[in-house]
Amino acid sequence: MFKKFTTADKLLFVAALLSLIFSEILYFNGYKIDGAFIGLWVPSILAFGIYLKLLKTNKND
Repeated sequence: MFKKFTTADKLLFVAALLSLIFSEILYFNGYKIDGAFIGLWVPSILAFGIYLKLLKTNKND
């Protein structure tokens, strides 16, 4: 399953996962606003990965 992922896909997924973990750490340590702000990065990072994937498939067509 992971053979279909490129290096960029893996890096973006790791970045989103680290952002999620870091935001939860901040949130539960009392920095609720900072944790929520960092948590908003997760869908943005994943959306950027989807955008890059769409650009790649359009160039191949």
